[in-house]
Amino acid sequence: MSEAVRFDDVGIVQGGRTILSQVALRIADGAFVGVLGGNGAGKTTLMRAILGLVPVTGRISLFGRPATRGNPLVGYMPQRRAPLAARLSGRTLVAAALDGQRWGIALPSAQASREVDRVLEQVGAQALAARKLDELSGGERQRLLLAQTLLGDPKLLLLDEPLISLDPKRQAEMVALVRDVQQARGIAVLFSAHELNPLLGALDQVLYLGNGQAALGSVDAVITSESLSRLYAAPIEVVRSNGRIFVMSDTRIA
Repeated sequence: MSEAVRFDDVGIVQGGRTILSQVALRIADGAFVGVLGGNGAGKTTLMRAILGLVPVTGRISLFGRPATRGNPLVGYMPQRRAPLAARLSGRTLVAAALDGQRWGIALPSAQASREVDRVLEQVGAQALAARKLDELSGGERQRLLLAQTLLGDPKLLLLDEPLISLDPKRQAEMVALVRDVQQARGIAVLFSAHELNPLLGALDQVLYLGNGQAALGSVDAVITSESLSRLYAAPIEVVRSNGRIFVMSDTRIA
């Protein structure tokens, strides 16, 4: 199977702190991968490195080519976004990315209109196109932002904490939507989250970051007491209860 993302001995140091240390990993084309880890583990930094925005040692490759800034094969939903203008329509929000304000592509107006229609349809957001952003729920806004990431037909989506501020019902809807889009298009997705449980049932693999290291594999292989204790070089307990998974240390539950 071809590779969407490949890390060869990748290291990242920021502000004197080691984020990743000689990490090697392979993410298959078409895989849905949850990116997990505690605060400061490097989830956002890893995505920015894939985007070519963070200096690294070693090599990051996307679909067999070096990772570079502005790669049209990558759609990106950042965790931190500028405040959205409340009176913008949903359609205007999506179309703004085609003007180069974000990871957009320049298209003639008629073609741009068709492209916006296409991505709105792919995320089931046609009914949101004419509504103002201040009339929409958090989940509806996230649906429009997901549509933005699909502009230009990317082969890899990087979604940085798209479940933030959503209630459990909207979280489940967002995960299901991303999974449907991923399967329909046959693309790879890296989906970072603060908690594993909302992603269960959608994941092909989990990428767990901690202590400058990374563990990639199935949920059953990675989310174990032994695996995470080795990753963190500290005692970690994994508890499974009623279909949920809890990762616990002496001081916190992740």
